Amino acid sequence: MPAPPDRIAFTVFGIDIMWYGILVTIAIATGVCVVCFRAWKHDHTADTVINFMLFCVPAGLIGARLYYVLFNLDDFVDNPMQVFNTRAGGLAIHGALLLGLLMALILFRVWNISPMNGLDLAAPGFAVAQAIGRWGNYFNREAHGGPTDLPWGITVDGQNVHPTFLYESLWCFLLFLLLIRVDNRRRFEGQTFLLYCILYSLERFFVEGLRTDSLMLFDTFRQAQVLSAVVFVICGIAYLYLRRREKYRGRLFY
Repeated sequence: MPAPPDRIAFTVFGIDIMWYGILVTIAIATGVCVVCFRAWKHDHTADTVINFMLFCVPAGLIGARLYYVLFNLDDFVDNPMQVFNTRAGGLAIHGALLLGLLMALILFRVWNISPMNGLDLAAPGFAVAQAIGRWGNYFNREAHGGPTDLPWGITVDGQNVHPTFLYESLWCFLLFLLLIRVDNRRRFEGQTFLLYCILYSLERFFVEGLRTDSLMLFDTFRQAQVLSAVVFVICGIAYLYLRRREKYRGRLFY
């Protein structure tokens, strides 16, 4: 892959507009459009989706930044105002998913909507948004791996390295296609969302091992790997339980 170009896309009235921000915006908009387009399959409307996104998208962005800051506190102690400077990057997808999910669960309760049905609807939107948003890391020269001789390596600071953002982008796009197919043939509520959690966690666990900028837990463990392993196990058990329960119900009422 060629070396990343300038991270500034263009300048308006003296304000630099970054590719990172453009791609994150496109990613969110695409994810929302996918969910709106498929809302009817889950007995919802596009208006319901928009109402959710008005709360969940800001919550996700706040969560993404807070998560990154909490695992890099030493970088912000001397200059706390830098917490609000997201123009150079510093957003963690796990933080976005966790706080966005928490906000969604609150809204499900308030608006009396089935949580698993709603999360099944949202899951393909998550995947396609991640597939697009990861390219912001390309322009910011971040979220890459260590040195490699592979022909698809990316040149950063004069060194050929693993384009781990590319690995995740491709995986998430394929995951998006798979989730659409699964959701169209969904056997039980929660199937699409749990499959997203399982397969994304599987990929992230291994790709995280290649990265050189991982957020660390106790200065020993890569937090993304720990969280991915926990999510993989919990969601895997939940998936098997719900699938078995659905099969049992099918035999019971055959």
